[in-house]
Amino acid sequence: MVLYEYPFNESIRTMLRLEHLFDRLAQLIPRDAPMDHHFALATIFEVMDVASRADLKSDLLKELERHKAQLNSYRGNPSISEQALDEVVARIDHAFNGLNQLSGKAGHSLTANEWLMSIRSRINIPGGTCEFDLPAYFAWQQFAPTKRRADLMQWMTTLMPLAEALQVLLGLLRDAGVPHMVAASAGQYQQSLAAGRVYQLLRMRIDGSLGLIPEISGHRLMVSIRLMQQDDEGRLRLASKDTSFELTLCA
Repeated sequence: MVLYEYPFNESIRTMLRLEHLFDRLAQLIPRDAPMDHHFALATIFEVMDVASRADLKSDLLKELERHKAQLNSYRGNPSISEQALDEVVARIDHAFNGLNQLSGKAGHSLTANEWLMSIRSRINIPGGTCEFDLPAYFAWQQFAPTKRRADLMQWMTTLMPLAEALQVLLGLLRDAGVPHMVAASAGQYQQSLAAGRVYQLLRMRIDGSLGLIPEISGHRLMVSIRLMQQDDEGRLRLASKDTSFELTLCA
């Protein structure tokens, strides 16, 4: 099954983009090749770019506080495990404290490193990090993998509170949804959304062997999914068959 996610607002869109970048880093840093570590460094710069939004940190802190207050309101409910509740609240507290203690924006301390910033200024220029343009960077790429990995992990330190907060918030959001099977008639599916309830994330799982690509759109009143197929020239065309898939709406 292939999982697709669709954010209903800009805040969740930013969080998913950052999660995607942190997932990429988790795959690249353990590898040994200099090229993998080059792209890991490029990804760190991408995280800094996405996290540069002035209100991102405060928004995440407010969301953590909101979830904590909501969970604490369940205390005393006999159907709720107090131990499980304590564990989730402790994770929220740890993420909140780590992010709150972060000085400035995520990765801001790295801007004081002139060597890193010289790479950042040229990394998006085609061929801009060649050895004759950045010989010091080329020399770093010749270091042993363990040395390069240690440097990358050190530079990642300032980003980890952000990564933890995202993991907690997106985990809570995804857990709030209840998956159910739906059917797309002739490749199309529409669903009206309950009035008064604000959904933040749509998740759908579909059999990858079907070769279908979902085009998802939505707003506070309705969600629409069109299942597309690629023709021999790569163009997307609406699938004609009825297809079932798993849908989850997370509020």
